[in-house]
Formats: sequence, C-alpha cells, structure tokens
Amino acid sequence: MSFSKAISLAVLAGAVATLVGCAQRAPIPVAENFEYTSQPKVRSAGHWDLVSRDVVNQTLSTLDKAGVAPNTPLHVSLPANATQFETGFREFLITKLVQNGAVVQQNLGQALEVSYGIQVVRHNSDRPHFIPGQFTMLAAGLFAAYGLRNQHIDAQLAAGLGLTAAADYANSINSGGPTNTELILTTTVTRGGQYLARKTDVYYLENADTPLFTRPSYKNVNMKVVSQ
Repeated sequence: MSFSKAISLAVLAGAVATLVGCAQRAPIPVAENFEYTSQPKVRSAGHWDLVSRDVVNQTLSTLDKAGVAPNTPLHVSLPANATQFETGFREFLITKLVQNGAVVQQNLGQALEVSYGIQVVRHNSDRPHFIPGQFTMLAAGLFAAYGLRNQHIDAQLAAGLGLTAAADYANSINSGGPTNTELILTTTVTRGGQYLARKTDVYYLENADTPLFTRPSYKNVNMKVVSQ
C-alpha cells in the first residue's frame, strides 16, 4: 500500500469516527419512522359493517378464551347522544352477534354489557403519501424505471417490480392516501365492573366525513330570546 493511499484511508477513518462520535453524543434523540404498517380507511357505511364483523369475531373469541359460556346473554348499549356512526355501528354489532349465534337481549338485566366508545383524532401536521414499493423500485428496478421514464406508470412498475408492485401502487392510490383525521374505536364487554373482553382499533377517516363521527357543537348556535 502506498504512503499516500494509507494517509487517505487514515483521514477517511478519522472522518467516519468523528461522525459516529457526533451521532453518539446527539443533544436530543434522532427521529426515525416506525416500520412499515398499513391502516384501513373507513369511507362508507359498508365499511362500518366490515368493522363490526371484525369486532364481533374478535370479541366472541376473547369471551370464549375467558371461559364465558356461548349462550351467555349480551346487551349492546348505545352511547349517550350517539353520533351517526355510533347509531349505525350498534345495529351492525347486534346483527353480527345474532348471525354468529350469540344471545342478544334488548334490555341489560343480567346480561353482559357490550359497549363501545370512539375518539376522533385530528392531526395538524402534513400527511405524506408513502407508496409501498417505491423505495424497493429505487434499489431493485432503477435501471428499468429510468429506461422507461417516459412510459405509462403501469409499464414502469411492471418493469421495475412486477405486478405485485403495480398492485401495491394501485391500492395506495385508490385509498385516497392518509388523512389528517383518525378514528380510535374501543369495544368492551363487562360484567359487574370487570373487563371480560376489550378491543381497540385505529382507522383513517376522510376529513370531510368527520361530522359523522362527532357530536354537534352548540357553541356557535345563535339562540333567539323572545320576551313575553
């Protein structure tokens, strides 16, 4: 190894060590993304039906694991001042429970109480539209994508990643992308103050659909006072 090359390697090693040292002594934690995950978006009443199906299946499975007899009566409570979603969701829950052979009572009585609550979360930060497979394309299909840069996007995807990547792209685009609004839905089954089953899920909501999931605000309602 020549002397000049050795000097260059030493300088490079020193620079790398300096960078690593700086990283280890960062004044605050370095931000990073979570691993890739997907999150469904609730966009129709039909989706409410699908959500209720999943909730019922998971809830009945949890009750079975907890040793609750299959013929134990259940009562689905309606939240006070229910939103349009909460009203419809209760109907879907009752229907799915009955279809799965559960005993559902109109009144609570001695039945287990099935209740649910929602929380609408509004983010003010930007929602980047990450398309699954786009980074894989840069790594695995760079040359093919570059060579076909003037072709239709479907052709680029097929050349770079194949039909799977094209399907991922279509699914991401057709979903409308992430939004600033999310729904936290928690379903609970209790008996005498004891939790027997509980399930919490998070879904995206279209920003324009938020009124379906929130209770009306009366702060801005103009009230006319009529004197007698």
